[in-house]
Amino acid sequence: MKKLLVITTLSLAALSAQAKDIVDTAVAAGDFKTLAAALTAAGLVDTLKGTGPFTVFAPTDAAFAKLPKGTVETLLKEPKGALTDILTYHVVSGKVMAADVVTMNGQKVKTVQGAELTVEVSGDKVVLVDAAGNRVNVVKTDVTASNGVIHVIDGVLMPTK
Repeated sequence: MKKLLVITTLSLAALSAQAKDIVDTAVAAGDFKTLAAALTAAGLVDTLKGTGPFTVFAPTDAAFAKLPKGTVETLLKEPKGALTDILTYHVVSGKVMAADVVTMNGQKVKTVQGAELTVEVSGDKVVLVDAAGNRVNVVKTDVTASNGVIHVIDGVLMPTK
């Protein structure tokens, strides 16, 4: 009887984890504090908690730390401008899983912001090239959420040159 109870509890926990939206999934992971703060400042939390589906290329806290000193603070002061553009540049409409991405070598993908990213695939490595020519590695894929999927990246994508 105890074994059955443990299995049921684990199953409920797994279902509960799957029911989290993109924002809650990222926050629960713990490596996205800067992203969460930026989404809040830009007023995008409700959007990414919406129905979706969305594909989010999520920069970690370490990725934001690679930006020049003071960049994040400056962006947070005026979140409705460049910060919103940068954040929406990390989002693609629809749920694009890693199995789909690996077939997209050389293709351009339109982001919610309106500009495009270029996908480069070499073996099992996926690199996103932004409008500024920056190359960002996808380091973890297929983090599923109730309204889409998150792919973790090691840099921040920039929508303009």
